[in-house]
Amino acid sequence: MTPPHDTVAAFAALARERLAARSPVLLDGGPGVRRAAVVLCVVEHGGAPSVIVIKRALRGRNAGQWALPGGRLDDGETVVRAALRELHEEIGLTADPVDVLGRLDDFPAASGFVISSLVLALEDPGPPRPSPDEVHSVHPVTLERLAADDAVRWVPQVDGGRLLQMTLGPAMTVHAPTGALLWQFREVVLHGRDVRVADLLQPDWTRR
Repeated sequence: MTPPHDTVAAFAALARERLAARSPVLLDGGPGVRRAAVVLCVVEHGGAPSVIVIKRALRGRNAGQWALPGGRLDDGETVVRAALRELHEEIGLTADPVDVLGRLDDFPAASGFVISSLVLALEDPGPPRPSPDEVHSVHPVTLERLAADDAVRWVPQVDGGRLLQMTLGPAMTVHAPTGALLWQFREVVLHGRDVRVADLLQPDWTRR
């Protein structure tokens, strides 16, 4: 991985610069669209800057799926307010709008949601406190692992397309939508490449 990503502060400076240099794709979605906001939250874990990935509770909507902290917007709520509220409700971390480093592209999920994603960094947030009703477990993934060549796999499909798989740890393979957001985060922020994600394939089981 290209330095400097060795501290949360160094990551934050680089992320703010790279995100400010691009214009994110923002989707309206049309009348009645359902909107959600998620957070790519970087913290120190085991001495290394890491992005927080969660496994959803084993019952309820999206049971057991890999995800980023986040959820749907309440009526009249902004993307930033919703994302920070969900971060606190789901894993007990508190952040302020000034902690937001920038925004990635909105993603049109097959489930019917338009997902907005924010990037932020917290230098001393304390340990995560996952809500058992919403989160089964919390999995910090080091930026070094996310940036590695073998973290990304493109699986050919019978229709000629390719399905993205992010391999982030043992038994931790993440598909779109979450995989798409992690891939864009990796490419834009960690590698400095301007990629788009709206047309990435999504597995059939995400259409609910």
